[in-house]
Amino acid sequence: MQQTPVENAAPRPRRPEWLKVRLPHGEGYRRVLELVGRHRLHTVCESARCPNLGECWGAGTATFMILGDVCTRSCGFCAVKTGRPLGLDLDEPERLAQAVRSLGLRHAVITSVNRDELPDGGAAIFAACIRAVRHQVPGCRVEVLIPDFQGNWAALQTVLDAAPDILNHNTETVPRLYQRVRPQAKYARSLELLRRAKERGAFTKSGLMVGIGETDAEIEAVLRDLRAVDCDVLTIGQYMQPTKDHLPVHRFVEPERFERYRDTALQMGFRYCESGPLVRSSYHAERQVA
Repeated sequence: MQQTPVENAAPRPRRPEWLKVRLPHGEGYRRVLELVGRHRLHTVCESARCPNLGECWGAGTATFMILGDVCTRSCGFCAVKTGRPLGLDLDEPERLAQAVRSLGLRHAVITSVNRDELPDGGAAIFAACIRAVRHQVPGCRVEVLIPDFQGNWAALQTVLDAAPDILNHNTETVPRLYQRVRPQAKYARSLELLRRAKERGAFTKSGLMVGIGETDAEIEAVLRDLRAVDCDVLTIGQYMQPTKDHLPVHRFVEPERFERYRDTALQMGFRYCESGPLVRSSYHAERQVA
């Protein structure tokens, strides 16, 4: 099943200079490309058309996407394929850990598609990946960017029991836009997930995209909600329409405004805030834990 086209989609506006990036190239990029293919892995860098792919792969790092490359949800902003996933790859955790070891990573970021058809939403595979990395690459920090597991708190506990160094779950946007942006998600459920994770001792992180129709006042309200559940780290980046069938860009936010978002977040008590036009959830992730 393909992404549902956005009705009455206007022509995509031209990106400003601060959002233009170089095409992927170089020895580091080719090495990561070969390694990902050899281990039969997926990356969110490719599947979600991340603008930082060239920079990150060139530096010898990538964000691994487990549980396949087909998502059971149809978020209006996301380029990952939507449909019915087929089965589970039980060998994936070991191959992922081998890739982390081959790349010499000291900070591995693991995310996934949504697998709402699974009783635990794929939580057991997340946990297996964390354990496999710890076994094969002792000392490597592990950050997981998890779905909401449809509010299955036992599934969340399965991930927490594997003790990731950072537990990330993105709120993505403001509550008013959830029906358009994340129709199968619930804002209150995402906050509750972060609250429960913090209650169980996790170091927590969340992320927002801007330029999709929200106001600055609404962004600040989300920041207050995240601090109310004691979220530690925040990322804020510009939404970029991946195809004409996805939600249009409402505005391109200037770099100076991103600096103000960061200052506001730090004043509210976040330990760290990565805020900028090209920032994504795992961008410079190793800095955030340091």
